[in-house]
Amino acid sequence: MPSQSEQIDSQRPRLLRIYNLYRVILGFGLTLLTSSVLRDGLLDLSDPPLYAKTSWVYLFINVLVALLLHRGRRDLHVFILTLADIGLLGVVFFAAGGVGSGFGNLLIIPVAIGNILLHGRIGLLLPALASIGLIYLTFFLSLTHPYIGQSYLQVGVLGCIYFAVALFVQRFSRRLYLSETLAQQQAATLASMEELNELIIQRMRTGIVVVGSDNRIVAGNEASAQMLARPILTGAALNKLVPELDKRLQQWRRNPSTRSTSFQSHSGSTEVLANFKPLGDSGDNTILIFLDDSTQIAQQAQQLKLASLGRLTASIAHEIRNPLGAISHAAQLLNESDQMDKQDLRLTEIIQQHSKRMNRVIETVLELSRRRPSEPQLIDLALWTSNFLNDFRAANPATDTIECEIEKEGILTRVDPNQITQVLDNLCQNAFRYSGAAGSHRTIYLKLYEDSSSQLPTIEVIDHGPGVAAEHVGHIFEPFYTTEASGTGLGLYISRELCESNQARLEYQTVTPTGSCMRITFAHPKRLV
Repeated sequence: MPSQSEQIDSQRPRLLRIYNLYRVILGFGLTLLTSSVLRDGLLDLSDPPLYAKTSWVYLFINVLVALLLHRGRRDLHVFILTLADIGLLGVVFFAAGGVGSGFGNLLIIPVAIGNILLHGRIGLLLPALASIGLIYLTFFLSLTHPYIGQSYLQVGVLGCIYFAVALFVQRFSRRLYLSETLAQQQAATLASMEELNELIIQRMRTGIVVVGSDNRIVAGNEASAQMLARPILTGAALNKLVPELDKRLQQWRRNPSTRSTSFQSHSGSTEVLANFKPLGDSGDNTILIFLDDSTQIAQQAQQLKLASLGRLTASIAHEIRNPLGAISHAAQLLNESDQMDKQDLRLTEIIQQHSKRMNRVIETVLELSRRRPSEPQLIDLALWTSNFLNDFRAANPATDTIECEIEKEGILTRVDPNQITQVLDNLCQNAFRYSGAAGSHRTIYLKLYEDSSSQLPTIEVIDHGPGVAAEHVGHIFEPFYTTEASGTGLGLYISRELCESNQARLEYQTVTPTGSCMRITFAHPKRLV
């Protein structure tokens, strides 16, 4: 914060310009009174020649100082300037006839200006010199012009006025300085708070968009641009920039109690949940929109779900697995008996088959509940995909072929590679299963690319099998839902759960004319999982 002297220095040029303008005008006024025609009846001079010389000298000095204003900004220059004014105006006071002429009042302005620009004792020196000068000039005038009546009382009153003006100006200017300092401090605090608020809003994970009454965007932070996968342009129409968000805003305006549903700004983008709040009570219909990433909410719900599932599967292991083992063992013993006919043997095979299926379900659920938390790493998906294909081809029959298309090198994301390997392996196995019978020549397609609209890494697993019937599409990611007699209905469910724990999205897309596409959209590499 600048000191008082620094603030005075910043204001001094303006004050000096005003003061010099006053001095030039006063100089012209005094010189005009040198004409006997103009002063006739107004002023009775005691020494007209001295008055004329002093007035012209005063005018000349004032014009010269006004032209050289930029050179007189130090305290010494100001003191000399005001002291010269007091001296010259004192001579004018003497030539005009003393206190009766009223010219003593002209010294009030130099005293006041001097105490604005010069504080403390040096400022009080000016009224002291002015008072002493008037008293001396009054005394000398009484000696040289005894016929002119002089009043020392009036001179003393003028001296008191000079000191009163000096003290008042110093006190008043000090209060103005304190008020200005306080205002500057408050302005600096407000500016700092505004900058801090702007920084907090920009760095918030919650997206914020302000929409005016004309349905145009007023402001938006970085998080909202990332969630909507497009820059938030001030003044842009919301219905053109993000139609889905505009649709939910209109629904909220019609019925504010309606609960908003999550949406995607475009295919493959983040699932976003919008909440609306009127901005203030001004009635200008400005709306504050809060955007939350629903994948994080889903991830939290998933952790709660897995915790409950873990407790459930612990009881399943004790209550079902042991009786199931006894049933399977008994079926094996019956199968080894010589007294069993073909029909009974078929029944024991059915028992064995379904016991194994139930055991697989239990194993899968136990694996899901015991799953370790994700350990995300920054990986190059192109390199990782190549390594995955080498391992997959080595572990599967040569009749199963994967055609791979990688858009470019250096597609980065942040995931747990072990969990994503499990997901992609499951998706490829499902794709081969629907592409034909085991042992036949089957081909699926793997595509890795960066989505042009969202700039997010994407992997697609495509097969040209019969596809998923329309009535089943909405249920394929539900647990225990399957269209196969031998399936557990947990493969796609677990795959989606693993994707969500890595903030990736697993979606199903229909392929024309026939086939299925499982698409994994990964998070941005700079986004922490």
